[in-house]
Amino acid sequence: MSKRAAPAPAPERTPTDWKGAAMQKRIRRRYAAERRFKLFGMLAVILSAAFLAFLIATMVANGARGFTRSEVALDLDFPKMGLAVDRTHLSTPGADLALSGAGLQDKVEIAAESGGDHSLAANSAWITVRDAIKADPSILGGKRTIWVPASTALEMGARGEGTAAAQADASRLRSAGKLRTGFNWGFFTASNSNDPVAVGIWGALKGSLLTMLVTFLIAFPVGVLAAIYLEEYAPKNRWTDLIEVSINNLAAVPSIIFGLLGLAVFLGTWQIGGHSFGPLLPRSAAVVGGLTLALMIMPVIVIASRNAIKGVPPSIRDAALGIGASRIQVVFHHVLPLAMPGILTGTIIGMARALGETAPLLLIGMRAFIVTAPQGFTDPATVLPVQIFLWSDEVSRGFVEKTSAAIIVLLVFLLAMNGLAIYLRNKFETRW
Repeated sequence: MSKRAAPAPAPERTPTDWKGAAMQKRIRRRYAAERRFKLFGMLAVILSAAFLAFLIATMVANGARGFTRSEVALDLDFPKMGLAVDRTHLSTPGADLALSGAGLQDKVEIAAESGGDHSLAANSAWITVRDAIKADPSILGGKRTIWVPASTALEMGARGEGTAAAQADASRLRSAGKLRTGFNWGFFTASNSNDPVAVGIWGALKGSLLTMLVTFLIAFPVGVLAAIYLEEYAPKNRWTDLIEVSINNLAAVPSIIFGLLGLAVFLGTWQIGGHSFGPLLPRSAAVVGGLTLALMIMPVIVIASRNAIKGVPPSIRDAALGIGASRIQVVFHHVLPLAMPGILTGTIIGMARALGETAPLLLIGMRAFIVTAPQGFTDPATVLPVQIFLWSDEVSRGFVEKTSAAIIVLLVFLLAMNGLAIYLRNKFETRW
């Protein structure tokens, strides 16, 4: 037998080879860690986008129907209903229409009975009939078909939901041409109501606009002037350091604390010289809500304004001072215009935060049932987030869709304000 040749001995590895192998191992671990980090970052982005898509899809699916309304045609025999116009009352200057014969609402409800366990028309249908009579009193002399809002039960039946009786009535009326569905313009022009068919966001939306106007007029000038003083004029000592720490802490205080502050300052009872004085301002008014929210977002505006002012190069100040400009001219003619994009961005972001706040406004009473839109800053008012909160607490199925529709409107406003902030930053920002 032939003997096998002995294997050649492995070459002995030098310290340099061991060092190179260890370095390659460390490089592989480093690349693997980088790949894991990129994977985790990608998963985080995908997860965030999935949650956002789920939120938007849920709101659109539930709220799209809140922008539509079904109407049913009621055949009304006014002479048989026993209604007539009070001509004497109409002859009075400025008087409204008066009907002789009681119970227009009851008579409309009787005419809208379906013969089952629900009504064909909404509870507010009689208001539509009343407005039609106001527009043309002559219709009381005969029969007339008037389109009125359908009841919640009939509207759900028209969508294939609800009880079998409601679906049967919806199918029968649609076949007869007495049921139609269209865009609900009243959702943008009406105010709060007990009937989900008749509710709208105009009262809450106008209250939000008035509240935001007061907030801006108070928080913006005070916040910007405070930032200018702290950054350009205030001496650097422990007192200014204490003020800076306090402002940073106020920016992180929960919003409900500012609601308690507004309740105590603007709506509290004051004791002066042994005499009690009532609230300084009316309860549930837009001016109170605006002042409270101004206190809340003022630290945010101060911090954003200080950062924007600090971002202006010192050479701009030195050049202006070198040609003889005064300190106030340097600030208002050179520093402030260059810092304004950052200031406006921070202000709009703070205003967007205030627009979505609910807790501080609940404490100062802006959760009242408002059936008419406020006409001024001191009228009782509510805001859109509070209106959404109140509707979400209702048991009626119709308020669920109206709540989601109002959330969509609020999200559109928030996205518009954030988009405006991005536009102002990109358009006016100066890159050094």
